[in-house]
Amino acid sequence: YEHYLESAFPYDELRPLTCDGQDTWGSFSLTLIDALDTLLILGNVSEFQRVVSVLQEGVDFDIDVNASVFETNIRVVGGLLSAHLLSRKAGVQVEAGWPCSGPLLRMAEEAARKLLPAFQTPTGMPYGTVNLLHGVNPGETPVTCTAGIGTFIVEFATLSHLTGDPVFEDVARKALKALWKNRSDIGLVGNHIDVITAKWVAQDAGIGAGVDSYFEYLVKGAILLQDKELMSMFLEYNKAIKNYTKFDDWYLWVQMYKGTVSMPVFQSLEAYWPGLQSLIGDVDNAMRTFLNYYTVWKQFGGLPEFYNIPQGYTVDKREGYPLRPELIESAMYLYRATRDPTLLELGRDAVESIEKISKVDCGFATIKDLRDHRLDNRMESFFLAETIKYLYLLFDPDNFIHNDGSDFDVVVTPYGECVLNAGGYIFNTEAHPIDPAALHCCRKRKEEQWEVEDLMREFYSLKKTKKFTLRRPSDPSEGESAKDPEDAEKAGEKRRENSKKSSHSLLSCPSQSFNSKLAVLGQVFLDNT
Repeated sequence: YEHYLESAFPYDELRPLTCDGQDTWGSFSLTLIDALDTLLILGNVSEFQRVVSVLQEGVDFDIDVNASVFETNIRVVGGLLSAHLLSRKAGVQVEAGWPCSGPLLRMAEEAARKLLPAFQTPTGMPYGTVNLLHGVNPGETPVTCTAGIGTFIVEFATLSHLTGDPVFEDVARKALKALWKNRSDIGLVGNHIDVITAKWVAQDAGIGAGVDSYFEYLVKGAILLQDKELMSMFLEYNKAIKNYTKFDDWYLWVQMYKGTVSMPVFQSLEAYWPGLQSLIGDVDNAMRTFLNYYTVWKQFGGLPEFYNIPQGYTVDKREGYPLRPELIESAMYLYRATRDPTLLELGRDAVESIEKISKVDCGFATIKDLRDHRLDNRMESFFLAETIKYLYLLFDPDNFIHNDGSDFDVVVTPYGECVLNAGGYIFNTEAHPIDPAALHCCRKRKEEQWEVEDLMREFYSLKKTKKFTLRRPSDPSEGESAKDPEDAEKAGEKRRENSKKSSHSLLSCPSQSFNSKLAVLGQVFLDNT
């Protein structure tokens, strides 16, 4: 990190063999944004505070640069949102109204708005690249990978909940549902699709590169938003994946329409899967697959990008290991679930391998070939954002990220009190933790909403309207309001009576002694609910 500051800043990434920098994903000082929450997790509060100031002064998204929609979202938008939500914990002086406002939140929103033109397609599935100044270039290819379409709901839903602007969550959901709609008859999705015609261009189905984080975000989006539809979508995919791609606890690539094997290959990016399985409680299967992947690590001292399963060796021109985090990420999740010491052994092996093979004078270099340990002149920003973070969290059981709800902060916002930092953090696919409780801090209280509805009912009554429908979009679980004015008035009186019995908002958290609360996934529920 220090070598990045000394030799590469303000470029995106460090080139560790030549001790200089290069722009890779859009000229955002990307490593600085990506590493920001890692600083806090490792305990470097003063540097976190300094970087927050530097970013406010030095990062500009109004530039003539073609940027990856996917990478900008997970690294920049995700990194800024996470840092925004952790700012108070890091001792940053937050402005009035936080977490519903703040400079890092405004930066995240600005970056996300630059991506919105990509979603303006007939299908709602986004282009893969957008010019930050001019929007989508006229000659831009309409072919996008599946992950590049389905990896927005965590960041965009968080943005919508914090800012009150639904457009971000809306476009993310539309893209997710478009992929779901276009799955094959046997329940699989391919690798690349035309976002204009919805025709599959690459029909290989699997859990790895080009698809991976789509499945990850169905699960994490479901947990973050408590959304049963997203989880049911994943569980349906999971059945098809087990039926057609799983062989002896390995996952192969198959043809999406027929289910026939197209590539008997393990990709290093697939190593996130055991961690994802642990999130849905499928720990036994997760451990078996993890142990398969760990044997590959022990064979090479890292995970090659592609590994031929029948031959038990690397694939030509795919022998490198760019210090990816996925296997370590799965080890962290599984260790939290099982406390199996084998997972700590993987962590130890990873530390020793990275130190021995990739450490150079100016940082840690990508391993170009695991067979002879040749290096490449690049240190991807995810090394500091993900690999280091997951390794540290694997060995730090008392880190605040692992909070079980026994410690939390009560924050007063313009919308009432809410609870933050109670745990249950959801990591985006770049390992930026999002506090799920924050999504409940920035909505108006239900009582205020009902008052507005009651005023509208009085207005309609005066106009002697016979039939009308009012919807409360922020509370779909309560269904439609009564269509008849008399019924509507009774419903309004009933809700007002209920709200008197409980003076706190259902969307914000009451301030009371801890023994009357139960914290689950960062949300606080009353004993009597």
